[in-house]
Amino acid sequence: MSRTCQVTDRGTQTGGNIARRGLPKKSGGVGLRTTGHTKRTFKVNVQKKRIWVPEMGEYVTVRLSTKAMRTIDKNGAYPTLLKAGLIKAVKPKAKSQD
Repeated sequence: MSRTCQVTDRGTQTGGNIARRGLPKKSGGVGLRTTGHTKRTFKVNVQKKRIWVPEMGEYVTVRLSTKAMRTIDKNGAYPTLLKAGLIKAVKPKAKSQD
């Protein structure tokens, strides 16, 4: 399984570390010097979660980044998962006629 979030679609990104030495000018030095560049990866903090969706009356298991968990806390599980295409819209139940 790839390390991607099913809601935000975030995945692993590449970048670089920059090694520096010296004392910064604002600290009284002559400035920082770059001594090397190395490639590195930035990985998404992905968690496997079972989320209760009250509108459907069931749990949905998804792989979420922690940012997506905060989005679900803020906006609610049903609208967030529906917008991501992970669940289908639930038809409202017809009211009984008395």
